[in-house]
Amino acid sequence: MEQQRLIAIVGPTASGKTGLGIELARHIGGEVISADSRQVYRGLDIGTEKVTLREMRGVPHHCIDIASPQRTFSVEQWRTHALRALRDIVRRGNVPILVGGTGWYVDALLYGVVLPHVPPNLALRASLQKRSTEELYDTLRTLDPERARTVERHNPRRLIRAIEVATACGSVPQIRYDAPAFDVLWAGLNPGMEELEKRIEARLERSLRRGLVAETKALRTDLHLSTKRIEELGLEYRAVDAYLRGAYTKDELRAQLVTGLRRYAKRQMTWFKRNKDIVWYTSPDDALGDTLLRLTSPPQ
Repeated sequence: MEQQRLIAIVGPTASGKTGLGIELARHIGGEVISADSRQVYRGLDIGTEKVTLREMRGVPHHCIDIASPQRTFSVEQWRTHALRALRDIVRRGNVPILVGGTGWYVDALLYGVVLPHVPPNLALRASLQKRSTEELYDTLRTLDPERARTVERHNPRRLIRAIEVATACGSVPQIRYDAPAFDVLWAGLNPGMEELEKRIEARLERSLRRGLVAETKALRTDLHLSTKRIEELGLEYRAVDAYLRGAYTKDELRAQLVTGLRRYAKRQMTWFKRNKDIVWYTSPDDALGDTLLRLTSPPQ
């Protein structure tokens, strides 16, 4: 049986994935499925650089704004939504284009791999919640060094869950990149760390001008999120919330965010480099032109 073909656009933060996905979709009649673990949440717009309706330029986007930030939305839940969107896109005769930098989400959909069903270990969680993020990271690194290389090391929820899985299973299951569930045409964007750092800094300044601080404050005042929950929503919100509580000056906040985003980009590339099927490009224009040419070849 012939596999469904789709296009996957991946890469580190600020590499230009969103714009490339939209341009490609406009050329071939495509629709975008977002593979971003935070853009699923309503209200997390500025901190996640969520694509706006104007920026979409008429291209339908899926798996954005489908969950409340007050509750955790799992990779399994996202995969269910993504598969439903994929089927709908194909039924309309359009091309599904998966775009995102959350490697675990991308692989969960394309290779059918999700975390094993490990029920919550309440006693273990209670013990782990007393530890600092540094202690949690050291514990995970001992239990599962491979997962420690790609985990968001300052996110206590992700660290505790990874420890929970590693304690039950020995390690997070490895993905077999030779057995995709779809016929995937891969395109990766990576302009290089020097250029990426410039883009990260420029995007951060834009986010601060657009109201990142006010957006973070609203998570606490309007949605009544706890400090713990805000920390789970990622680097930008964690750092700004700390700034609002007086932990940083404005300059220190910028420095914390730039350093953290740089490290996050490196973790993303560590994840994606394991997949040898990805064809890497330094510029969206090159990626667009070559991907359009590659689409003329028959599916494998």
